[in-house]
Amino acid sequence: MSKPHSTVGSRMAGLSNEWLAKTQEPILEPDLPIIDPHHHLWDFPEHSYLLKDILADTGSGHNIIQTVFLECTACFREDGPEEEKPIGEVEFVNGISAMSASGAYGPTRVATGIVGLAELRLGARVENVLTKQIAVGGGRFKGIRYIGSWDDKDPQIHNGHTNPTQHMYGEDAKFHEGFAVLGKLGLTFDAWCYHTALPDLIKLARKFPSQPIVLDHCGGPLGLGYYASRKDEVFAAWSRDIRELGKCPNVMIKLGGLGMRINGFDFHTRPKPPTSEELAAAWKPFIDVCIEAFGPKRAMFESNFPVDKFSGSYAVYWNAFKRLAKGCSADEKADLFRESARRFYGLP
Repeated sequence: MSKPHSTVGSRMAGLSNEWLAKTQEPILEPDLPIIDPHHHLWDFPEHSYLLKDILADTGSGHNIIQTVFLECTACFREDGPEEEKPIGEVEFVNGISAMSASGAYGPTRVATGIVGLAELRLGARVENVLTKQIAVGGGRFKGIRYIGSWDDKDPQIHNGHTNPTQHMYGEDAKFHEGFAVLGKLGLTFDAWCYHTALPDLIKLARKFPSQPIVLDHCGGPLGLGYYASRKDEVFAAWSRDIRELGKCPNVMIKLGGLGMRINGFDFHTRPKPPTSEELAAAWKPFIDVCIEAFGPKRAMFESNFPVDKFSGSYAVYWNAFKRLAKGCSADEKADLFRESARRFYGLP
């Protein structure tokens, strides 16, 4: 599996901390314990996001007790078999997690769960790679994400670094053969696709009804380029498919990832970042549908940092999530902000 060394880093190169600092807010419900179930760590030439960076964000006022790392092609092995190169990312993150677990860097435990990458289209042969990732993960390796984001309508919308095909989740027999190995090894699966591929994810979830799946980033409703003038049409199709996917009891959903450019909110073009009230208002239609379809016990708020940093700071993001959960009970908030993530990933 080849690694696009600079793709992610180059997209982050224009990020401005000075711009982010222009919007400051008091922290809402600062004592609420939170597990952030989705962030990245990397050290690319164009941009880095390492332990000190995630701790600066998690330490900005909210009570972040644990985090989960999601694969992003960071620190793949340079040598060895091509299919084993992603093992290097698990080794890299496990080292950072061990540093955090020492307690020397503060109370937040970074990457208590690690979600890596393995080439599922190897079929049954992927078991060798997965068992090696389990071995180097120090008990923290929980599963893999295999991206299925594919679009042919607009060149501004990038296909995933896995080079997916259009109906890979739903129809690729070799992918399904590899996917079956996850259940054999007791591993989770993170799905990331655009809204156009949700019917394929529904097929996958129904074919493997005992496999734990979590859908990242609210299911990727597109709003950029070709889709910018079709937002009502997109919302109708997306909400229909999200509700159908919610009928699959083996699937959970991550509530976040809507700050990326592909979603078309264009917050990054403003002279100053949006407030949490503005973010919550923009995202509410999507979050409401997701929570209605899955319920709080199968939904979890996520930061998707630093990718979502283009639309606001970590402190403002979690304020927005807390505003979106304002009408929830204490038990529902516990699920949305930590317990759903803890259950899905088997976190301590």
